[in-house]
Amino acid sequence: MKEELTIRIERSFEEIPADRWATLGGAARNGATAYNPFNSHAYLSSLEESGSAIAETGWMGHHLLLENAAGHLVGAIPGYLKSHSQGEYVFDRGWADAFERAGGRYYPKLQCTIPFTPATGPRLMVAKGFDIDATREVLAGGLRQVAQAMQVSSAHVTFVPEDEIGTLEADGYLHRVDQQFHFINQDFADHNAFLETLASRKRKALKKERRAALENGITIDWLTGADLTEDIWDQFFAFYMDTGSRKWGRPYLTRKFYSLIGERMADDILLVMARRNGKYVAGAINFIGADALYGRHWGCIEDHPFLHFEVCYHQAIDFALSKGLSRVEAGAQGEHKLARGYLPVTTHSAHYITHPGLRRAIGDYLQREREEVEQIGDYLSEHSPFRKGERQQTED
Repeated sequence: MKEELTIRIERSFEEIPADRWATLGGAARNGATAYNPFNSHAYLSSLEESGSAIAETGWMGHHLLLENAAGHLVGAIPGYLKSHSQGEYVFDRGWADAFERAGGRYYPKLQCTIPFTPATGPRLMVAKGFDIDATREVLAGGLRQVAQAMQVSSAHVTFVPEDEIGTLEADGYLHRVDQQFHFINQDFADHNAFLETLASRKRKALKKERRAALENGITIDWLTGADLTEDIWDQFFAFYMDTGSRKWGRPYLTRKFYSLIGERMADDILLVMARRNGKYVAGAINFIGADALYGRHWGCIEDHPFLHFEVCYHQAIDFALSKGLSRVEAGAQGEHKLARGYLPVTTHSAHYITHPGLRRAIGDYLQREREEVEQIGDYLSEHSPFRKGERQQTED
């Protein structure tokens, strides 16, 4: 890349015009690459404005903007200076503990990701009209130089698309892998067509599970767009707080966050809500991308057998098939998703470690971890619920 470029750090999305950010691939539905709602200005600014991802919660904005001499945005990396490792879903607390026991200082660190969102999406974001490969190289090198200049222990780029990993590795980042479970749409006409690809025993079990989930007079509503009123958000937030408090101790997202995304991106949101006796008792929030449905979190105020699976997984498949989406990404971890037609998929992250000794130790660890993740993935794929021929087609 021959033209003169500069990188600057912006602390808040309030200082980044939405129309400038929308020129980045993946950040808007008219972007150069497939739209990812979590990379949108609406989502990222809502996290900040709501008080969910701010300095006081350990997420100090350090968004890298790459600009040319004319001041045009060429590329960007959403980033944060972190004082802890919470809300990331790629776990490095063991690295931090080991480094600090040896006398080092692991925090603060640079975390380049979408807060509280374990979904793969563009991290080395390139504006329309600029060379993708060359710009990604500048961004990767620029982030490394920023980490060195700030004298932080590390820079972490998590839930990276596979086509960005090579650029980061070439610049000295360490490659880490993990697994999630995704439903892959093989042009199924409907849920029954999908079920026909499963082994008979698995198919019968899922049909029985779906019937049992609705046995207590429960009905399911899909809410999106204008359906997302403040009253609905009040009800969903109660689910989130009840379940999140038991699961995580302190939920990450504030009530204001839901109002903001409801105002700014309602058409990109699907709430799957379970109703009993005229009252909503559980729900799951999903985000709609260009070709994927992203399941995020759920909550409930009543416990019913199998309702979690129905609301979070089966209904997500139903919606994706009805809209012709290519996949459902059901969030972090969860081998129980395998039995419901979600297959293991490798996720990627990249880590620049500034201390040579820590870098060597982590590099050795990651090599062994990659081998283990691959072996687990092979094992899980062999034990998927699909008939053997169908399973091979899905994996291809």
